[in-house]
Amino acid sequence: MNAPYAPTGLDFPWPDTPEPGGYQQIAEGILWIRLPLPMALDHVNVYAFDEGDSWTIVDTGFKSKHGVKLWEALLEGALKGKPVGRVLLTHHHPDHVGMAGWFVERGAALWSSRTAWLMSRMLILDVEKEMTAQSHKFWTQAGMDKDLLEKRRVERPYNFADACHDLPVGYTRLKEGDVLEMGGRSWDVLEGNGHAPEHLTFWSRDDDFVVAGDQIISSISPNIGVYATEPEADPLGEWIASCEKFEAIARPEHIVLSGHKRPFVGLPHRMRQLRENHEHCLERLVEHLSEPKTAAECFAPLFKRKIDEGIYGMALVEAVAHLNHLLTEGRAVREAREDGAWLWRAKG
Repeated sequence: MNAPYAPTGLDFPWPDTPEPGGYQQIAEGILWIRLPLPMALDHVNVYAFDEGDSWTIVDTGFKSKHGVKLWEALLEGALKGKPVGRVLLTHHHPDHVGMAGWFVERGAALWSSRTAWLMSRMLILDVEKEMTAQSHKFWTQAGMDKDLLEKRRVERPYNFADACHDLPVGYTRLKEGDVLEMGGRSWDVLEGNGHAPEHLTFWSRDDDFVVAGDQIISSISPNIGVYATEPEADPLGEWIASCEKFEAIARPEHIVLSGHKRPFVGLPHRMRQLRENHEHCLERLVEHLSEPKTAAECFAPLFKRKIDEGIYGMALVEAVAHLNHLLTEGRAVREAREDGAWLWRAKG
């Protein structure tokens, strides 16, 4: 396919999106499937690649009764009754891994990065009935609103198992530098980081397609968060490094198949946007920290919309990620307040 050329911005070769549970053929042997999600970001994109007598699918959507019915209909309709022989995971988040185990039970092989398989399997098995002491400490240090923290303390936490089928013990590892055969094409496997560790992306050697998962999305910046599991992490540093890596190889004619929103062209422009967006946020954050602030008091310089309860947690983990990056760079310092919250301020 000849993609539109987008030297200064983005173009969208397919302006119409499939209906929830629907699909669209975007090239020979490639289907774009759009599955619904019960959240503000109300869909995830899944891609199916025709292998002749079977299909490879990249990512799977949430596990639910509705999700099973959608996939059963897709198997009979869009996939023409042929089985799914292989499931590839771009990363470990539930909207991408949720139905993987369901397909494996029906004979599919699972291919993934080692980290994505380990994290998704661990988190699916780790069912928590109440907030852990580590999580309570993390949210306290972030300065979470006290009423919201108390609400979370007494409620059952969200678990991966709520939206994911059990994963099998065995899988095939994909890693940086591998070459993958899929849908009649050869693909270079490149890893990104920041949104998720060892996030896989696939770059076709035979045409201009890039399967990007959540590493590269057209109109939203993927969440870059720090969590209680690794409270001192610097995913934003990893994210910026990944953007620079992909920016160096991006071509305007690349056709990017993302995990959300529409496929697009104009990859060099988008990689620059994704990197600069966070760099500018960091500059605004440094100015904001002229007086000590908790992470929960840093939403204003980072986000361009009202932060309500529905997205409060995601906003807070992203605020911590930006602050941790400033700490790593030596541009901010922190000290504990009497109630346990970190107070951050710009250094010098």
